[in-house]
Amino acid sequence: MALRMLMICVLGALLCQVWSSAEPHRKEAEALYPWRNKGTGMFRVKRDWIIPPIRVLENSKQVPEDLVQIKSDKIFTGEVIYKLEGAGVDQEPKNLFEIDDITGVIRSKHPLDRERYNSFTLKAFALSPSGERLENPSTIEIVVLDQNDNRPAFTQKQFTGSVPEFSVPGTSVMSVSATDADDPMTENAYLSYSIIGQESIPANAVTKTMFGINNETGTIYTRDVGLDREVVKSFRLKLQVGDMGGMGLTSEAVAFIHVSDINNHAPQFSPASYSMTAVENLGRIENMDYEIGRVNVTDGDDRGTGNWEAKYFIANDPEGNFAISTDPATNEGILTVVKGLDYEAQHEYILILTVENDNFLSTKAPNLPASSATVAVTVLNENEAPHFREDPIQIVVPESVVPGTLLKSNIAFDPDNSDLRYEISRDPERWLNINRETGDISARRTFNMRSLNVKNNIYNAVVKVTDAGGLSTTATVAITLKETNDFPPQLFPLSGTVCRDEGHRSSVLVVTAVDEDFPPHAAPFTFEMPDELSINWTVIQVNNTHAVLQPVVELEAGEYVVTVFVSDSGSPVLSAYAQVNVTVCLCDSFGDCKSEARAILGSSVGINFIALIIIMASIALLLLLLLLAVAVTTCGRRHHIKKGTGLLVGESEDDIRDNVFNYDEQGGGEEDENAFNIDLLWNPHDAPSTPGSYYPGSGVPRGKQPLRKDAPHNLPSPIYPRRPPADPTDIEDYINDGLEAADNDPNVPPYDTALIYDFEGEGSLAGSLSSIASGSSDGDQDYDYLNDWGPRFQKLANMYDPR
Repeated sequence: MALRMLMICVLGALLCQVWSSAEPHRKEAEALYPWRNKGTGMFRVKRDWIIPPIRVLENSKQVPEDLVQIKSDKIFTGEVIYKLEGAGVDQEPKNLFEIDDITGVIRSKHPLDRERYNSFTLKAFALSPSGERLENPSTIEIVVLDQNDNRPAFTQKQFTGSVPEFSVPGTSVMSVSATDADDPMTENAYLSYSIIGQESIPANAVTKTMFGINNETGTIYTRDVGLDREVVKSFRLKLQVGDMGGMGLTSEAVAFIHVSDINNHAPQFSPASYSMTAVENLGRIENMDYEIGRVNVTDGDDRGTGNWEAKYFIANDPEGNFAISTDPATNEGILTVVKGLDYEAQHEYILILTVENDNFLSTKAPNLPASSATVAVTVLNENEAPHFREDPIQIVVPESVVPGTLLKSNIAFDPDNSDLRYEISRDPERWLNINRETGDISARRTFNMRSLNVKNNIYNAVVKVTDAGGLSTTATVAITLKETNDFPPQLFPLSGTVCRDEGHRSSVLVVTAVDEDFPPHAAPFTFEMPDELSINWTVIQVNNTHAVLQPVVELEAGEYVVTVFVSDSGSPVLSAYAQVNVTVCLCDSFGDCKSEARAILGSSVGINFIALIIIMASIALLLLLLLLAVAVTTCGRRHHIKKGTGLLVGESEDDIRDNVFNYDEQGGGEEDENAFNIDLLWNPHDAPSTPGSYYPGSGVPRGKQPLRKDAPHNLPSPIYPRRPPADPTDIEDYINDGLEAADNDPNVPPYDTALIYDFEGEGSLAGSLSSIASGSSDGDQDYDYLNDWGPRFQKLANMYDPR
């Protein structure tokens, strides 16, 4: 279904004129819409009619204006009603078009503006009086034709650009642009640019035309030579743009073009020679650059740019005593002293200065020689403080240095060759001496690595030197201490317990060593046991710091003294002997020693409780009988000691002896079945001056402990009772006194157990070793005869050797 279009409006001469002015647009439209060159005819596509676009001139004053009439090609018996809808009718912008319901004529109601709406697409309907749609709607396109009603306008009122001086003709300077709201496909928007005026700044500096413009692109370029920034600074150009190829509407704008500087002037010194003075050492003392003067240059280039800014150089200063910098405000060269000058070394310096710009010199600059200047610097003499040859003064010395050893000499000098005085201003440990005239530093005493003033093996002191003029300087003395092997290792612990269970298996005692030296003179330690003392025990190294003591044979429960030899890893190696008091005992499940009753009850012999009671009663009876026999025998012998024969020699060989220790020495001969008394010695020099302060019957002062010569570390021991041979007391009192002394013994095992006294019988070839009970002191006795008893009694003789 289609609608048939009837043209009811003949566009007159005015419409034809518009079409002729829009010829380029029409040609392009013909390519897009091929039916437009067929006049106002209609074309059949399948069974629908295609209506060509309707052209309407914008800004038309003939409104309302009939544009086109539509009519249905269907034959109806009834009346047809035409309706129109779309943008411009019932959609924004509304009320621009309308249609006659009866005739189908479409009209424009108001003048159209192409810059706002360049086309409209409407839909036309054919309806019956009842509102029934008789056929499909037809699309009607209305194209608004352009009219040159918009003046072109520059995008900026003022354009700014620059061009380097001495640019060649044709150099592009800048581009300007403009816009036109008319149809760009028509002559109405075809723009053309032109320069209609030129002014130089300063005025009339240049009168010839220096710039041109591309009328299509708006690019401004140079047309002639002679752009010298020293002559002309900038130009003001008056620009114009017009549409319709410059024949239509026009607008104007302004362009400022600045002539930029190029580096065509080299800086020149003015004047070319200078004289300056410098005080010696001033820059060095204050630790900052010391300004001694300034130099000037001239430059014709633009001030404040890289073409004008100068860089200065010193051509003949190999030692770097001087420096020169640029003052950014004045472009002057600032000459400074950076190292401090020495009048005694050199009185005067002749410096050669050169200069150049920050930017490279242009090839268009005149070919002139580089400018240079001469500066004569005179050094003024000043009294100088003495100088140390090094600060800090480094010294490396062993910590065990011998006092008086020279550590450092020739530590300072005076530039003025005056006499110097030295002193130590800080030495917290007072380890150093210094010669006041020569400055030689020596050790006052041996150093100590463990001092709180030694940090990271370094000890710091401060020395001061003063010249004849009173100027002084200080310096730090940094003494690096090297560790030496000063202390032998000490075994730890010196006592312990080794458990032996019922299966006769023994545990071990872990020992280590402590060394006051620092690595590498401490660990690893070496633990050894002397061959002559390793009969029953051995030492096994565990790691670098620990070892274990272990019996090599089955030992009875008791107390043993084991000698261990321990060495460090120092250079030279230091070693020490140590005696370890080891208690061998039966232990419970917690590793603690059992008492005798617990040991018996806990053994695997299988003794029941009744049998144990019988055995204990038998032992008590035997002890009672033994005590009675000893008492009777003692009463019969109480007066048999010969006078003048000594305390240890008597007529009877039956005596009471006390078993003190089981040492790691098992041999002694076939008649060694009887133990001998190893008595205690009391030092008479420990006796108090107050009368009556002695232990009863012993002659030993209260509060004093006699020293055992056979005890490790010479630990003090309590006084055990000594029995005067001429007047023995009852044996029961004798034993009770021994028990009391043992109970008051403060030493650790094995010295804290009660001594067991018993009668050992007869049969030894040696004389009786009775308890020493003389009222005289040890110093009054003569024990030289013990040396004649043979090797079996050599240890006893050594204990009583006065040497």
